[in-house]
Amino acid sequence: MAFILKNIAGYMQAYFLNFVEQGIVRDLRDDAYEQLHKLPISYFKSERVGNLISIIVNDVTAVQNSVSATFLNLIREPLSIVVFLGIAISISWQLTLISLITLPFSAGIISWIGIKLRKYSTQIQEKIADITSVIQETISGVKIVKAFGTEDYENKKFRKETEGYLKMVLRITRIRNLSSPISETLSVMVGVVIIYYGGTLVLSTNQIKASEFLGFLFAIFQLIPPIKELSSVNNRIQESSAAGARIFDIIDTNPDIVNKPDAKEVKEFNSDITFEKVGFAYPDEPTEMVLEDINFTIKKGEVVALVGPSGGGKSTLVDLIPRFYDVTSGAIKLDGEDIRDVRMEDLRKFIGIVTQEIILFNDSIKNNICYGSKNFSEEKIYEAAKIANAHTFISEMPNGYDTEIGERGVKLSGGQRQRIAIARALLKNPDIMIFDEATSALDNESEKLVQEALDNLMTSRTVVVIAHRLSTIQNADKILVLQAGRVVQAGTHNSLLEQGGLYKKLYEMQFRDK
Repeated sequence: MAFILKNIAGYMQAYFLNFVEQGIVRDLRDDAYEQLHKLPISYFKSERVGNLISIIVNDVTAVQNSVSATFLNLIREPLSIVVFLGIAISISWQLTLISLITLPFSAGIISWIGIKLRKYSTQIQEKIADITSVIQETISGVKIVKAFGTEDYENKKFRKETEGYLKMVLRITRIRNLSSPISETLSVMVGVVIIYYGGTLVLSTNQIKASEFLGFLFAIFQLIPPIKELSSVNNRIQESSAAGARIFDIIDTNPDIVNKPDAKEVKEFNSDITFEKVGFAYPDEPTEMVLEDINFTIKKGEVVALVGPSGGGKSTLVDLIPRFYDVTSGAIKLDGEDIRDVRMEDLRKFIGIVTQEIILFNDSIKNNICYGSKNFSEEKIYEAAKIANAHTFISEMPNGYDTEIGERGVKLSGGQRQRIAIARALLKNPDIMIFDEATSALDNESEKLVQEALDNLMTSRTVVVIAHRLSTIQNADKILVLQAGRVVQAGTHNSLLEQGGLYKKLYEMQFRDK
């Protein structure tokens, strides 16, 4: 019966310890991932994707290994030490005091080793992040790698990272394995002293009996394994602390773009978006103004185009509307309300975005079109695809709307990806549409189909469009010309040509062959 109970208890212990361990790991991973969604766009501009992936995958695994290795030991070993230390003291406090002479030395060594382990563990986790980043970048840019024939270069770069990782692992292994032999050597030296001194007490002075001395030796030597185990636990804790610190760097990061406590709920967009003396500088370069003194109004139903040389601030300006960044000075107002006083989820509900860099997910075409919601009927999805000029090519695919398109839509052409993105925006049916050079990377045939889809999407909507090709925005209600972060011209296509200046220069450069 006792044997059965022992095995049942052992099974239950293993199960519930694993339940706690995996629960901690799951919560850490979930919290870190959820925190990423709360952080502003600026955070991701300064962080490598590979590093973030490594933290959520590898660093959490390092913490998991520590939890599994230390949770039980931190309960069991201190209890063993207290019990056997009590037995030793009850037999002879003098001998116990002598046996504890090595304690300060051992504690100092363990502390020194722990500090080194934490330092090198941080470097190891960073090196793993470097390796992850190299893999991620190489796979993402595999076409460029093959086109330039740089496979050997990439292989050498990767081998350099893995060689650095190996050296760090060997260094931390050397340090980790120092604590046990040093502590054991000190313990043996003390053991010799105890045996000599205790033997003297037994044989010469008769202060303790031989049986008591043997019991003392038993108690003292029973202290060694739990002390060794605790020093090992300390090493694991220090190693996992380095990984934990990287995880909590993410979790404890306070997003600088959040809803105010009294943020207003807004249910509809009624009249206009107004830029009032807007200035902006990126948080990591606060003295370098990207936009200065921007003043204009976008009325509901208007099509407003932004043009100008590269680096003029066009993309940054449209990023301010959905609060990907907050203005440094001035204000952007939605129907007279500062957008910083409006709930972000309400603001972004009004806005659809189609950019040159299309982000699609490794899922079916249907799920990419109705991304974020399963409430749309198939008829609605088909209708959006038809308006986006996407229904024909989708129907010709092996599984139609259920066709898997691969990571970032790699199985589709650029024009097909763009039209799926437009269908996704159409299904959302936003009041305000933002187009960021949505056709600049397409061939003529794809551009024509995409432009037709964009024209359909613009119908009865407020539109802000960044245009690289001026032929696509000649019918815009208002064209703003940006240069060096300032609006240098504003008007319709015809009035800007009459004014001369930068717009006319850009127009003539694009159409001089005609």
